[in-house]
Amino acid sequence: MDVKQTDGTNQTQEATPVKTKGGLPVNEFNQSMKPISLWDDAWRRLKKNKMALTGLFIVGFYAALSLLAPLLPIYSYSEQTIIHQNLPPSLSKAGDTMVRVLRADMMRTAKKEGRADLSEKQKEELAALQREVTNNPVHNRRYLFGTDALGRDMFARVVYGGRISIMIGLIGTITSLFIGVMVGAVSGYFGGWLDNVLMRFVDIMYGLPYMLVVIIMMAILGQNIVILFVAIALVSWLTIARVVRGQVISLKNAEFVEAARSMGASTPRIIFKHILPNTLGIIIIYSTLSIPGFIMNESFLSFLGLGVSAPRASWGSLVSDGVSVMTLYPWQLLVPAIAMTVFLFAMNFLGDGLRDAFDPQSKNRV
Repeated sequence: MDVKQTDGTNQTQEATPVKTKGGLPVNEFNQSMKPISLWDDAWRRLKKNKMALTGLFIVGFYAALSLLAPLLPIYSYSEQTIIHQNLPPSLSKAGDTMVRVLRADMMRTAKKEGRADLSEKQKEELAALQREVTNNPVHNRRYLFGTDALGRDMFARVVYGGRISIMIGLIGTITSLFIGVMVGAVSGYFGGWLDNVLMRFVDIMYGLPYMLVVIIMMAILGQNIVILFVAIALVSWLTIARVVRGQVISLKNAEFVEAARSMGASTPRIIFKHILPNTLGIIIIYSTLSIPGFIMNESFLSFLGLGVSAPRASWGSLVSDGVSVMTLYPWQLLVPAIAMTVFLFAMNFLGDGLRDAFDPQSKNRV
């Protein structure tokens, strides 16, 4: 049945039928226009951002390495082999590295004493070490990233330290999201005196020095990894609470919310089923950008001696240990510092890419 329309001159004209192709509408070029969801559109734009995609792959590699650490063929992060202390990074066996390092030290000593060759005592000491290396199978180990002052494998320490640091970032982010989203959603939806009370509390918390509060909590409650999680998370939800509150205020009077309210939907259902899903883009962006912040905060606490306690290690504690010997054994500082820096850069690139992907204003820029 044809539909007719009337214009101001009382003339009738037929409405132009919508062209379809395979059940989908087509444009002026007779091309099918497939509807694209928010997530598909965000992923399509994220794939165009090479830096963000590179960051995603690096973060995925770090996550897989940390998750599968117990299954990897690496040495224990806490096993001490004192005879292998402070060995430099090498692909050779530990015994061969020990002989090479000892020979180089002896040659430097001989050169200082004005000799062109090793003394008999030095040759005997070197021969004894070579016999020890040949007879003891422990010297067949290989340390790709060297060892620390207690003979522990730096590669294993960095991998397991990454597990602790990434765990701190994830748990801190999840905890701050849970508290911040709940407070922001309730404050923004109900408004009134409840909004004033919650936001004034947030303002008071903002006025307190964040890191000082964490240090005081760690000093009072003790150096425990659980206390570290709680101390970092409990004072880090303020920003996301304000962001979610603003999003909820802008959405609570939208048409789809009014429709849900008119159909008798309860307040919790409106908040959690209709409003918060429309803020997921902001929440995801905040999550990816806050994980590096938590890792840096933990590193700062470890540098002050308030972080993870031995024998566990994090990237921050490894960097703190490496600073004291950086002039003699620079790999003990460079290896964890580079590992942490690469991860932090990758997370920031990924967060920036997600921000552009979920931002409608950036469609023409990506």
